[in-house]
Amino acid sequence: MACQGLAGEKFLKTVLFPETHDGEMLAAEFGYDPWLVERFLHYVPRPVDFLKKMDSAHSRYLRVNTLKTSSEALERRLTDKGFKLGRTALADVFSVQAGSISPGATTEYMLGLYYLQDLSSCIAVEALDVSKESCKAALDIAAAPGGKTSYIAQKMNNSGYIIALEPNSRRARSMAFNLARLGVANTCVTLLDGLAAGKLGRVFDRVLLDAPCSCEGVIAKDPSRKTSHTPGDVDYCSALQQKLIESAVSAVKPGGLLVYSTCSFAPEENEAVVQHAIDSCDFLKVEPFELGSEGLLEFGGHKFSKSLQGTRRFYPHIDDTTGFFIARLRHTGS
Repeated sequence: MACQGLAGEKFLKTVLFPETHDGEMLAAEFGYDPWLVERFLHYVPRPVDFLKKMDSAHSRYLRVNTLKTSSEALERRLTDKGFKLGRTALADVFSVQAGSISPGATTEYMLGLYYLQDLSSCIAVEALDVSKESCKAALDIAAAPGGKTSYIAQKMNNSGYIIALEPNSRRARSMAFNLARLGVANTCVTLLDGLAAGKLGRVFDRVLLDAPCSCEGVIAKDPSRKTSHTPGDVDYCSALQQKLIESAVSAVKPGGLLVYSTCSFAPEENEAVVQHAIDSCDFLKVEPFELGSEGLLEFGGHKFSKSLQGTRRFYPHIDDTTGFFIARLRHTGS
C-alpha cells in the first residue's frame, strides 16, 4: 500500500517568536540563546521549573539485561556492592540513586548484566510492544550505539531476527561489540543508511525509528547546546526526519507497529513529522499509550490532528528523564 505525497519537500520551518521581557530575563539567568527560551515559553509546562531542572544533575538509570540475569538477582548483587537502586515505571529499569563507584565500572556491567540507558529511551522500546509472540522480525533504523536494539532482542528473548541499520562503520563496530557483550544473538548489524531501508526488500512486524535530532532534550547532559543550537539545526533535522519516516513507513508490515522517537522538544521535529506521515498515509494511525504527557495540538499557529494527543512528550522536570518524544503508529492496512 503506497502513501500519497509522503516524499514531498514540505516541512514545518522553525517557528520563532518575538522576544519578550520574560524570555530575555530567563535566557540571561540560565545562559540560553533568547530564541530558544522564547520557544520553550510556548510549549513547555512550568518553564522556570524546567530550566532549573536542566541545570541540575541528571538522573541515572540502568536496564537489567534479562538475557543474562533477573531484576531480583541483579538488585541483590549491586545492593551488596553499596548501590542504592530505585524502582521506575518499567520493571526492567532501575534508577541509580547512590553507589560507591561508577555504575559503568562494575564487574556486572562488564559482564553485560545491565546496560546504562535513560528511562525515556527504554520507554520508546516499551511503546513498540515487542514480545517473542508478537514480533518475529524487527527493524531498528539509526540503531547505534545499540541500547534500544539490545532491549528489543531482550524482549524477543533472542528469537526471530532484528536488522539494525547504521551507516557509519566505526559506530557499527562499536554497536556489534555492545550487542555481543549483552548476549544478543538474533541481530544483524547492517552498514546501511536508514533512508535506504527499502533496499532490504522486506517488511517487519516492528520498526523503530529513533531519528537523528537537534538533541534539545539532552541539554542537562550537554549544556553547550544552550547556545550552540540554531534554528537552522531544527530545519535540517526536521527535513531529514520527514524523509526517514517515509523510509520507516515503507518497512512496516500491515498490522505492524512503527515507533518514531527523538530526544528533542521541538514540535517541528516531532508532532509536525508525525502529522505529515499520517496525512500522507491514510492507513497509518496514532495509538496512545501510558506514560508521559500528551502531544501538542497547536504550536505557533499550526494546528495538529486531535489524534496527535496520543503521542507522548517526556519533560525532565515532570518525568525525571531526558527530554523525549515518542509516537506509536499502527499500520492498519491489509
